[in-house]
Amino acid sequence: MAPRYASFNAETIRFLEQLAANNNREWFQQHKGRYEEQVLDVALRFIQSMQDPLAGIAPHFVALPTRVGGSLMRVYRDTRFSKDKTPYKTNIGIQFRHEQAKDVHAPGYYLHIAPDQAFLGVGMWRPDSEPLRQIRERIAARPGEWKRVLNNRSFKRQFELGGESLLRPPRGFDKDHECIDDIRRKSFIAVKEIETKDCLKPQFQRSVESSFKTAEPFMRFLCEAVGVRF
Repeated sequence: MAPRYASFNAETIRFLEQLAANNNREWFQQHKGRYEEQVLDVALRFIQSMQDPLAGIAPHFVALPTRVGGSLMRVYRDTRFSKDKTPYKTNIGIQFRHEQAKDVHAPGYYLHIAPDQAFLGVGMWRPDSEPLRQIRERIAARPGEWKRVLNNRSFKRQFELGGESLLRPPRGFDKDHECIDDIRRKSFIAVKEIETKDCLKPQFQRSVESSFKTAEPFMRFLCEAVGVRF
């Protein structure tokens, strides 16, 4: 049975700090055992302990504690099209994807932990053109519902919408629409900034669960917009 609560530890953060200072293959290979024990295994335990709570919060989203292809994002950077050729990510990225994520661009829940930054994210980052159009159309058609989602007291206290926006209204949308500022968004992602030190506290997982639950109206709106079950 998965442990009820899980958190990260000081050794996890210390390894990420040292990796940032020694971001090369030779150092990583020499310390790969530490990576697996202090980062990989700790993150997988957290994902495993989120399985039952996530099923209660959003049953169509998946916490998959596997080393490859699961909720834990790869430590290896894709450097093919980047000027930054350092080979490793110096953060932990955990994404709880929708069960249909392989077939459609669906919302997700995200946890980011780095020595100098940590945050929770919910929603869709840079969705493809079709789901982006669907979200914009739902906002345009249901402005009152969208405003209630954003103005929910608990959600507004914890999360802030982020990402870039178009300079002009997208084609086919009224420039004078009451929600045009949100319709111009390229992403529909809400972020809650947290302290890295909070990830080490025994109650950390409970706070993640609580925040994800608070985001339910936002996630439900997006799921319904792109045609997947919440």
